[in-house]
Amino acid sequence: MKTIRGPGLFLAQFAADNAPYNSWDGITKWAGNCGYKGVQVPSWDGRIFDVALAAQSKDYCDELSGVAARNGVQITDLSTHLQGQLVAVHPAYDSMYDGFADPSVHGNPAARQAWAVDQVRLALKASQNLGLTTMVSFSGALAWPYLYPWPQRPPGLIETAFDELAKRWHPILDYAEDCGIDVCYEIHPGEDLHDGVTFEMFLDRVKHHARANMLYDPSHYVLQCLDYLDNLDIYRDRIKMFHAKDAEFNPTGRQGVYSGYQPWVDRAGRFRSLGDGQVDFKAIFSKLAAMDFDGWAVVEWECCLKHPEVGAREGAQFVKDHIIEVTERAFDDFADSGTDDAANRAALGLEG
Repeated sequence: MKTIRGPGLFLAQFAADNAPYNSWDGITKWAGNCGYKGVQVPSWDGRIFDVALAAQSKDYCDELSGVAARNGVQITDLSTHLQGQLVAVHPAYDSMYDGFADPSVHGNPAARQAWAVDQVRLALKASQNLGLTTMVSFSGALAWPYLYPWPQRPPGLIETAFDELAKRWHPILDYAEDCGIDVCYEIHPGEDLHDGVTFEMFLDRVKHHARANMLYDPSHYVLQCLDYLDNLDIYRDRIKMFHAKDAEFNPTGRQGVYSGYQPWVDRAGRFRSLGDGQVDFKAIFSKLAAMDFDGWAVVEWECCLKHPEVGAREGAQFVKDHIIEVTERAFDDFADSGTDDAANRAALGLEG
């Protein structure tokens, strides 16, 4: 068994235009002072990270790591959530998702997709230069508008969408193999990979690529009413990353999973700061320890009520309190009888 590393903090929700959140030195020092040992880096945020430079310059990567180390943290992984989203976009979302991309490709879906693929590849190379082994991303979505089958979906529609999704990602996964990086898809509403079944549909089409893996975030499963503990047992060999994020689901006679287009604070399903929701983290950390999870517990702060800095500081302590330092010996070793093979055979009544 292995002791989970942590706590780590995903910086996407904290990078900002004001100090200390607008520079690499400032935000890593702040994270360290909050009690974090690692930081997950949004590769698109130029205020704190230059993905193109990191992909071409080992010196730049060494400088980033050195600054982080002086501030008491290390880089856990890079995130390409926004770029991965743009690898596959249904036309219904074109105008909204243009904001994720460089202005030079706005209004041009084909150019935007090519830009996104290049960004993901840059982040993979940058991950290699940083000495990392995992990168988190979104899959993007072509079929999401057809999630609920009304009107009835045309035969083959979903199959065609997943065939195309795999076609776009397979070369990226091959490049990830060249870089020695696992791509960990965050299983998430709005993505074609939003539960176990859809992940398996994708996995079949990329021929069970060794670099196609999962980021485990129980909050998204609570909101789908999916068994998040069973999910760990089913996909233990593919789960390479973990977002520690809490959630609650409180359906009423007026709303359920779909939440009636309400803002986050009024939804039946809401994200909450660690410890304020319904996720059984004691069971999760126990399962991760037992399954030899070789990764970080990374706090992703998303809460409709609590101030982010309060959530960040509480989250660091929450993860520290839940990480299980695994035992190196069995609790009943004191009763070891010291038998050997001959004694074992005799105990079973077998001839020597």
